[in-house]
Amino acid sequence: MLRRLSLRDFVIVSSLDVGFDAGFSVLTGETGAGKSILVDALQLALGSRGDAGVVREGALRAEIGAEFDAPGSLSAWLEEAGFEPGPDDIDRLLLRRTIDAQGKSRAWINGGAATLSQLREAANHLVDIHGQHAWQSLTRGPAVRALLDGSAGIDTAVLTQHWAQWKAASEALAAAGAQQASLERERERLAWQIGEVGKLAPGAGEWAELEAEHRKLANAQSLIDAARAALDAIADAEDNADALAGRAVHALEDVAAFDPALAATIEVLQGAQAQLQDAAHTLGSYLNHNDPEPQRLQALDERLAAWVSLARRYRRPPDELPALLAQWQDELRALDAAADLDALQAGRDQALAAFTAEAGRVSALRGKAAPKLAAAVTQALQQLGMGGGVFEVALPAQEAPQSFGFESAEFLVAGHAGSTPRPLAKVASGGELSRIALAIAVTTSRLDHDRPSDTAGTLIFDEVDAGVGGAVAETVGRLMKQLGRDRQVLAVTHLPQVAACADHHFVVSKQLRDGLTLSDIQAVTGEVRVAEVARMLGGERLSDTRRAHAQEMLAVAAETPVSSSGARARKRS
Repeated sequence: MLRRLSLRDFVIVSSLDVGFDAGFSVLTGETGAGKSILVDALQLALGSRGDAGVVREGALRAEIGAEFDAPGSLSAWLEEAGFEPGPDDIDRLLLRRTIDAQGKSRAWINGGAATLSQLREAANHLVDIHGQHAWQSLTRGPAVRALLDGSAGIDTAVLTQHWAQWKAASEALAAAGAQQASLERERERLAWQIGEVGKLAPGAGEWAELEAEHRKLANAQSLIDAARAALDAIADAEDNADALAGRAVHALEDVAAFDPALAATIEVLQGAQAQLQDAAHTLGSYLNHNDPEPQRLQALDERLAAWVSLARRYRRPPDELPALLAQWQDELRALDAAADLDALQAGRDQALAAFTAEAGRVSALRGKAAPKLAAAVTQALQQLGMGGGVFEVALPAQEAPQSFGFESAEFLVAGHAGSTPRPLAKVASGGELSRIALAIAVTTSRLDHDRPSDTAGTLIFDEVDAGVGGAVAETVGRLMKQLGRDRQVLAVTHLPQVAACADHHFVVSKQLRDGLTLSDIQAVTGEVRVAEVARMLGGERLSDTRRAHAQEMLAVAAETPVSSSGARARKRS
């Protein structure tokens, strides 16, 4: 549930820190005081779109922080996304959002940088907001279907995945059928090119090896002549280097006894003589194994010419021919697969069968959930001044399967006994629309509570009670108070009957400071709360009669208390 909401330089709020507890809380205040500003701020903390217009005039940026009890359903997601547990308390979830005067936005989850999509993903587990025009979305098929599926615990992710696979398989089959002739021509072209280059069978790295061997054989005689000249100079000529080094050694050995310093020089000369002998041995072996090979040279000339000819034809460097051949072979395999209509047909049929099976399962679940939801909302309508009213959930079949299944969903309503249920969009009365939307919101919230692991812990009603009053308003208050037994409920309201039922009461007010209009919020109890409920009852003066009426309303509402640790609000300077 929502524990705390902090604002700084947001619209007409300078600095505010509001704490919330379990149960049913209301926010009231004069028109224009900024009651819905808190809801707007919370929506920004939960990832809704924002712009520079939310920054208080003269400020650099707006900051919103929200602290929640972290639901168990978010634990795996937080860990996978790399967000650390909340500071000092692993059961806390801290969301923060800033928007500067240029409209640039930044967000954090538990102190770690986050994207707006991540905020919205977390919001699905935290808060369910019902706005004052909630009924408008209830006239749109996708919203109705999502509400029905949500109340029934239906996850359509698998269905959507099967639909996408079926569509992709169908498109591949249709494309292959329409392009069969062009595909065949392309296949023939690739097959011919592969056959031509395949005759050469160019190996990876072969071009460099051919060039190196060709350079060697083309210069074979020069290499042999150079090796022979070197061998003569080292060992075979009359005055060769080896013999001369030997003479030097003998000359020094004769006098080395007279000066020990010559020993080192003798050792160097002996080493040089040994190296000369090794070089002579290597050159001799080279000459024995390297003869001109005119036939091999001719074969290399022919193969190199074949490489060059194909490279020029396909306008590629010769060393790229092996990669080009592999590329064509891959393309040919892909074309063969694309041209295999039987395999594509089988793939499409398999995808359709999977989609049909999943869509049938979803249809069965919707068929069971629709009457349950209809009965629950119908019962709620009786308590909201629409005695005899009937609510139905229609599931008209689609002409063709869609990503969401075989049927759409539509809400039908009969406002009173004896009338025929009609689509919600055709219900004319604004008051009826508000009550119907409230009945649906309350009912689906109750149904959601049967699945706590999938359900947001906080419900927010932003003036959804507009257009109702009297005994119906009292019922609205009792329904919200009842919801507050199981989940945290926050309501922005102008109805004293609703405010009297709350466990915690906050008053939003507007003040003029240093020429600027600022909004403030305070938790009220006792006589201050009585005065606020009396103000909501109407009239310019807070008469004793209205005070007494307010006290009576609060006393009646308190006859069915809900345990709570109380609410608190603290304004920061």
